Amino acid sequence: MSNSALERVTLPPMDEHNQKLLSHVHPPDWVNPKPADCYDLVVIGAGTAGLVVAAGAAGLGLGLKVALIEKHLMGGDCLNVGCIPSKCIIRSSRVVADIREAKPFGINPSEYIDVDFPAVMARMRKLRAGISHVDSAPRFQKLGVDVFLGEGHFIDKNKIQVGDYVLKYKKAVIATGARAARLPTPGIEEAGYLTNETVFSLTTQPQRLAVIGGGPIGSELAQAFQRFGTQVVLFHRGAHILNKEDDDAAEIVQNVLQREGIRLVLGSQLQRVEKTPEGKKIYFLTCTGKEESVTVDEILAGAGRVPNVDGLNLEAVGVEYDRRKGVIVNDYLQTTNPNIYAAGDICMNWKFTHAADAAARIVIKNTLFSPFGLGRYKLSNLVMPWVTFTDPEIAHVGMYEQEAQEKGFDINTIKIDFSHVDRAIADGETEGFLKILHKKGSDEILGATIVARHAGEMISEITTAIVNKIGLSKLSSVIHPYPTQAECIKKAADAYRRTLLTPTSKKLLGLLTKFS
Repeated sequence: MSNSALERVTLPPMDEHNQKLLSHVHPPDWVNPKPADCYDLVVIGAGTAGLVVAAGAAGLGLGLKVALIEKHLMGGDCLNVGCIPSKCIIRSSRVVADIREAKPFGINPSEYIDVDFPAVMARMRKLRAGISHVDSAPRFQKLGVDVFLGEGHFIDKNKIQVGDYVLKYKKAVIATGARAARLPTPGIEEAGYLTNETVFSLTTQPQRLAVIGGGPIGSELAQAFQRFGTQVVLFHRGAHILNKEDDDAAEIVQNVLQREGIRLVLGSQLQRVEKTPEGKKIYFLTCTGKEESVTVDEILAGAGRVPNVDGLNLEAVGVEYDRRKGVIVNDYLQTTNPNIYAAGDICMNWKFTHAADAAARIVIKNTLFSPFGLGRYKLSNLVMPWVTFTDPEIAHVGMYEQEAQEKGFDINTIKIDFSHVDRAIADGETEGFLKILHKKGSDEILGATIVARHAGEMISEITTAIVNKIGLSKLSSVIHPYPTQAECIKKAADAYRRTLLTPTSKKLLGLLTKFS
């Protein structure tokens, strides 16, 4: 494949930061290598799952021949249009919120806070570019991976074409990820809208923003833009936002968003969008069926993801797929073609970077080190935590109450409000809780939800406990530094221990004290 045939990729604005980013994740002067005679593993897609599979296989020191194909940007959504850029601007928005809410802490802020939106976005681009070398084509080449930039597709049972080259393989991995779903609302295509793939290219702050979808992406970005001073209206079809989360947790975040000035239109149905001289006019039905309209400068779609199955020619190799769910895999991440596996957003319900990373490790084991299918790892054995990065955050692992009940578990729930945690009181962050589910009559932890400003930093302790079958009794014996907000975990464990003090055990303890 000649260098001139490579897709010329741009990422606006083409400032020094984005030029540095592209020099790593899609170098304009990249020349694809001459293919090996046959690869042990060919990976299509250089997002998190694909990168981990390729680096892991090549880094084993076994002389395996590994190829990695990427048609757009190495690093995938996470680096370029997802986790990294969103958390950068969320951090800036938290600074604004801290300044606005400084008075209760004895600090009198200025009434006017000058948010330099172009500087916020430039900071994000600089930080993103600064870490992009980790996912870069040159770095993976040095790791021993043959990196091919271009669009790859299957041509028969053991061949993939990329440009003018044909790569022969023993095993292949599909890791092409997902993209933002197109919105069916009449007129919205003509009016134009942003997705996670374009919102981070903004250099001018929209004064009025409509966010469509009250899931994690929509809720996180709605809050960030509102804090910057944009007037945000958030449309959501459900009765409350974040409807896949614990109801109590979602209610806290919803109340915070409303308090910060976001207009929530719940139970809404979008009817049409018109482009007018005043802006983009959205007509919608409220939950009562009344038609209303709102005019905004920009629309941000945060509702739904679509798997990237187009153009792969999966039919040629007998890989079954669904256009909504993606590539069909079994519990071993094996497709309907036994020599082809998949990992990440292309095939999994867990659409998180860390889930793609974990799945990639399963794929390495199952493709390279499971002769005759022996010793294979299962996706269903993973204990998967996740975090919604609103402020406060919602972190969860394991089962929810309803899920546990549906599976036939008798459960008890322990809830510790942060209004009873000394560090949370000192921090002025009492609007949250820890909720732990455990088996009735046992200290086995089934699931947990934390609502706190840094809930994502706390959930790993409980995830570790579940993975290693550490019950609440042992957690009670773990010394937590005081004062920390993570002390809520010890409080929950202590609350469980107190349930073991039955009237009979209390009498026995009373007798023991008389003889001690």
